[in-house]
Amino acid sequence: MYLADRTTPTGTTRSPSGGRVRGTLRAASPTVLALGTVSLITDVSTEMVTAVLPLYLVFGLGLGPLGFGMLDGVQNGVSALVQLAGGHLADRVRDHKLVAGIGYGLSALVKPLLLVPHLGALGVSLALDRTGKGLRTAPRDALISLSAPPERQGRAFGLHRAMDTTGALLGPLVAFLILGMAAGGYDAVFTVSGCVAALGVLVLLLFVPGGQRRAARGARPAGVPVRGRTDRADRADRAKGPAADAEARVNLRAAFGLLRTPRLRALAGCAVLLGLTTVSDAFLYILLQRRAGVGEQLLPLLPLGTAAVFLLLALPAGRLADRIGRRTVFLAGHAGLLLAYALLLWSPDTPALPYLVLALHGTFYAATDGVLPAAVAAVVPAPLRASGIALVGTGQALARFCCSLAFGAAWATWGDGPALAVAAAGLACCAAVAGVALRPSEGRR
Repeated sequence: MYLADRTTPTGTTRSPSGGRVRGTLRAASPTVLALGTVSLITDVSTEMVTAVLPLYLVFGLGLGPLGFGMLDGVQNGVSALVQLAGGHLADRVRDHKLVAGIGYGLSALVKPLLLVPHLGALGVSLALDRTGKGLRTAPRDALISLSAPPERQGRAFGLHRAMDTTGALLGPLVAFLILGMAAGGYDAVFTVSGCVAALGVLVLLLFVPGGQRRAARGARPAGVPVRGRTDRADRADRAKGPAADAEARVNLRAAFGLLRTPRLRALAGCAVLLGLTTVSDAFLYILLQRRAGVGEQLLPLLPLGTAAVFLLLALPAGRLADRIGRRTVFLAGHAGLLLAYALLLWSPDTPALPYLVLALHGTFYAATDGVLPAAVAAVVPAPLRASGIALVGTGQALARFCCSLAFGAAWATWGDGPALAVAAAGLACCAAVAGVALRPSEGRR
């Protein structure tokens, strides 16, 4: 992110308010800015569909809760399963831009299937769209990490997530604007969404550098000397263990062998553990709507509150993580989520409750969504960067999916209050365990 200027940006010291952001943008790597623009455009396209899909399925196609639940499961499950394959493929072919481009392109190509008023076509479209998301996530994050110096990984991911979330805010607004101009104009929304997605692919092809093979050139077959290096230096590299050995090859065995690295194993374990107690956004918004007395017509707007806070805090949280430690910020984000659970359980009779819960929810994402891959990037060698990020991301996504299933079953059995109390207690315990497990990586790691 700061390859152009590794010193403190001038704007940071002169203007604490706007100058800091301007200094960050001036010093940002072109790769981070280009990928942020691609994500912004793509998220506009994706969130346009996400915002109107429930209305289209229920009122347009008359779909019942079971069918809607199945499609929602397709959306959330496919991406997690494909992410690992996308990360390994990007490392294997040593071209992260190529694999990310395939993912973005696949999501754009299947948008026309949304125009077919049939549940099967919709299911195929959503599954392929999520497949594209799974393919591109790890290679994209690897591109970000490889374009930023280690001490400023958090800022690079924070800037990218801020730009990405801008698209998440604009997408629903564009969709509802189109629907307002053309009543029942779902086809118009889907058509515009496809065009916007194609624009994102074009920006990726034109402006994102494709020189990822340079990062992989540091890998060399075992036993092949490098000019200018002594045998003593070679022996020192071989003594570094699995991380250094991974530099010599890229295959599935080497990718999963990353888990032998203690710091990555701790990060992956804690991400899974905390994911098992992270209630899905949909459940949290429904709980907030019920307990805070928010009108049902305002329910679709609640995610915008989370996204707005995420947008404002993503970059500051990344900068803070680089300064005081990613472990500290990551755990603080989960503490904020725990406080949101506590407020929902308490349900004080105050009009500020929805704003407080959404602010804490957005803070949670700002402190974790970009900080975790930044922490992973610090302990994974460049040739296996996408695989390492995918390992942790897949484990976390599957854990959150399991949490959603368990929370839904607990809600149906005991009610929403006891289910949330169990989730809050589990999150408190898991956060305490994660605090101990991640202690060796405290600091700038």
